[in-house]
Amino acid sequence: MAFENPDDETLRGLLETARRVAVVGLSPKENRDSNRVAAFLQGRGYEIVPVYPRETTILGEKVYERIRDVPGRVDVVDVFRRGEDLPGVVEDAIAAGAPAVWFQLGCVNEEAAERARSAGLQVVMDRCMKVESRRLLGPGWRRP
Repeated sequence: MAFENPDDETLRGLLETARRVAVVGLSPKENRDSNRVAAFLQGRGYEIVPVYPRETTILGEKVYERIRDVPGRVDVVDVFRRGEDLPGVVEDAIAAGAPAVWFQLGCVNEEAAERARSAGLQVVMDRCMKVESRRLLGPGWRRP
């Protein structure tokens, strides 16, 4: 059975209720999509938690090597990694107790998505959190 993303109402609900977003693969380079998307989300009032093994701070936030190293709850794991890396990210998200994973544009792995779903996580695949946020919440929306 082919993967299907949640409907717009479900995506809107996820975007509206999430407060803390772990961004896996968040590059410190400002010209990278991961950095631009995370900065956009930060500007909308989300707390960004960078997950990247080679830095100590990105976008003014402490960096963690793995999702499970992040103290406290993470509402969404936003992933900027190659498809072959997604199974490991999913296992880390499951171990951390994350309720949702969001695989960015070009991040596709149906087996990883199915593993996440079977573990009870909400899954979004091959969609951009920035694009969907603008589309579903409007250009001026900000976390209350």
